[in-house]
Amino acid sequence: MRTHCRRACARRVALASAPIARAPSCDTHVVTTFDALGRELQSTWQREIPLAASLAIEVAVCARDELAVRAPLAPNRNLHGTAFAGSLFSVCVLTGWGAAWLALEQRGIEGVIVVSDSRIQYRKAVTGDLVCRCRPDLDLVEQRLASLTQSGRASLPLACTIDQDGKRAVAFDGEYVVHLKKESHGG
Repeated sequence: MRTHCRRACARRVALASAPIARAPSCDTHVVTTFDALGRELQSTWQREIPLAASLAIEVAVCARDELAVRAPLAPNRNLHGTAFAGSLFSVCVLTGWGAAWLALEQRGIEGVIVVSDSRIQYRKAVTGDLVCRCRPDLDLVEQRLASLTQSGRASLPLACTIDQDGKRAVAFDGEYVVHLKKESHGG
């Protein structure tokens, strides 16, 4: 089992560090290694976080500098026909968690991610699909994760936003704490 986990981790590292593969010129679809990471993130949410299925959340954009997720309004609406505040919050938390997860996956680090603090501002009603974006400060993420190997812990401040009609509807700031996974020493 441990060998399988190491192989899977090595495969993810190879995928994340491999050059971007492009499809033949006659095909307009560009395939990147981030496509695979986005699918793996979505599978992780569905498998490990039951609320993700209820929200019907899916990865819309998975890139080195941005994670965008989408959730349809219908299962996330309130009695006014707009997005439920609890769904907005949950989508933001999952988007930030996903950005932290991607940062670890790209570096081949196995860690446990928890949100330790958050603040959200609801500025405008969301009347369509919930599209949440996280654009991490890549230099800060790199700096914070560099200390992870020495201390076993790192803190990542991540901001997520949801816009409506070109205006900021939701602003979320989360502090995500990452702990290195400890290898089990048992048989």
